[in-house]
Amino acid sequence: MSEKSLLQLLQSRFGNVVTGGDADAIDPWIQVEPQSLLNVCTYLRDDNKLRFDLLNCITGVDYFEPDAKKAAKSPWQPHTELVYHLSSIALKHTLVIKVVLPRWKNDQEGSLPEVDSVSSVWRTADWHEREVYDLSGIFFQGHPDLRRILCPEDWVGHPLRKDYQMPLEYHGIRGR
Repeated sequence: MSEKSLLQLLQSRFGNVVTGGDADAIDPWIQVEPQSLLNVCTYLRDDNKLRFDLLNCITGVDYFEPDAKKAAKSPWQPHTELVYHLSSIALKHTLVIKVVLPRWKNDQEGSLPEVDSVSSVWRTADWHEREVYDLSGIFFQGHPDLRRILCPEDWVGHPLRKDYQMPLEYHGIRGR
């Protein structure tokens, strides 16, 4: 199946929850509304014409400019984005799913944005979601064991957020 026909198939099946995409990109991608992510992913895995049986990785991206002057010139509003890289081993095709989330849930600073876990669709999502939660501060609803994976459990903040402030010390140990 060509990338263009895949995009058309998904838009006809799911309507406006597939909010965009680019079938001609080096890595063909679609953008999906957060509340529909789990349904779209289940379909991508289970449909015999698609068979996306491997989740390669999930990446969390923080679109935030901490410098006020640069932020005023930015072409986008601050937000976070999840990027899922999928493959079909049997059919030898790939797809990227993008999900745009607010930086903070309900615009309350410190309240992590939320999206459904896809660990019930692809088992590999378990560790990938834990890493994104730990480093980028995105909460995955329904995850079976959502806890930090790289930082200690008592670490404050999420190091890949652009407004993260590295602590001067941790448990009495002073950093640089």
